[in-house]
Amino acid sequence: MSNQSRKRHAFVGTGGRAISFIEPLVTRYADANELVGLCDLSSVRMAFYNERLKRLGLAPVPAYTAERFDDMLRIERPDEVFVCSQDSTHHDYIVRALHAGCDVITEKPMTTDAAKCRAVLDAVAATGKRVRVAFNYRWAPFRTKVKELIVAGTIGRVRSVNLEYLLDTNHGADYFRRWHANLANSGSLLVHKATHHFDLVNWWLDAIPQQVFAYGDRVFYGRDNAIARGDEKLTRYPRYTGEPLAADDPFRLDLSESESFRELYLNAEEESGYVRDRNVFREGIDIPDQMSLNVRYRTGELLTYSLVCYSPREGMRVTFNGDRGRIEYHEFIGTHMNRAVSPGEWKIEEKPGAEAEGEWIRVFPHFASSYLVPMPEIRAAHGGADEILNAHFYGPPQPPDALGRTAGHEQGAASIAVGIAGMASILGNRPVDVAELIPLKPQARRLSELV
Repeated sequence: MSNQSRKRHAFVGTGGRAISFIEPLVTRYADANELVGLCDLSSVRMAFYNERLKRLGLAPVPAYTAERFDDMLRIERPDEVFVCSQDSTHHDYIVRALHAGCDVITEKPMTTDAAKCRAVLDAVAATGKRVRVAFNYRWAPFRTKVKELIVAGTIGRVRSVNLEYLLDTNHGADYFRRWHANLANSGSLLVHKATHHFDLVNWWLDAIPQQVFAYGDRVFYGRDNAIARGDEKLTRYPRYTGEPLAADDPFRLDLSESESFRELYLNAEEESGYVRDRNVFREGIDIPDQMSLNVRYRTGELLTYSLVCYSPREGMRVTFNGDRGRIEYHEFIGTHMNRAVSPGEWKIEEKPGAEAEGEWIRVFPHFASSYLVPMPEIRAAHGGADEILNAHFYGPPQPPDALGRTAGHEQGAASIAVGIAGMASILGNRPVDVAELIPLKPQARRLSELV
């Protein structure tokens, strides 16, 4: 395929997550795609990416600092912009790219609050351009199999779902080292992290959330909690890298020990002001670290959800109660904390010795014996989802997906709507109707009716 006919892609946000999207684009899918520009707050981070391109035998691409984002759109003329910046900025880059005539792929969550979400919905309506949300969870084979079982009526009509997600003291703590620990940046982990889980349930049920009631507290991270537990010594330094007092701290993250962390974060600090390894027991954290909520859907189903961010193990349990039986989905496969590595370098950080590790699906029919659903062992990034998702983004056009795994701006809004309404409920101590915050086609009943 000639350069003139290749699809032109630009990226805004060159932190650790972008690697898993850029590297396949410029290697496996380069015949049909071209990387034409990078944009970031930090020229150091963009230089790191161009160095990675050089190692792959590729030429560097133009790099634009954040204030020159519009220049990048005008000069490089991308067909599609991939947004991987801080969550609270997603809407700004999405809206500007749409009005410049570009389609957009955005990392989840689509954005962080109701006003920003409405701005994205309005921009799509005004421009007619397309926004897709990178919900990689939908594309993992085990989660796809759950969808297939539900669609097949294996347990009749699903009436309720229980989803418990545990973030461990490696992965979960990492959110409290970073910008995610502030509500203004992330919308809380009910938006940043749980958007995956709410999207899965919306998609599994083919349902649109209607009302949310939630509780949330910060009971583990932050200075006061550490002192109350007798861990005051863990609060005595603002960050971990280069701190002798942190040598034995189990929450320590030393940026100097990883090439990608050094190049993307430590060396970029002076320019970007972003400190990647802040102490998780510092002052100023303002998001909860445990959350519990209930959701009622327009079609009547109920979701009971909990998220704990300080667990000794990582994973989730999901149970589906149908009028013909029950499905249990179990996923405890170790931490997949973002270490800013390419897909080929990715690995699960195992915690040996834990009981009942692994990933499985068991069906419990009414009046019959339960059975395990046979599935192959999958050991790849995000349960094998990233590779499948990249093929969808960059590969040849495919027929419409029978399982509806592609998520556009309205389905992206349906996901964050649960977390945004959940935080509003926590702060106001009341049930919150999603329609108060985000307009999701009032006449629609099913998620599949949303783009």
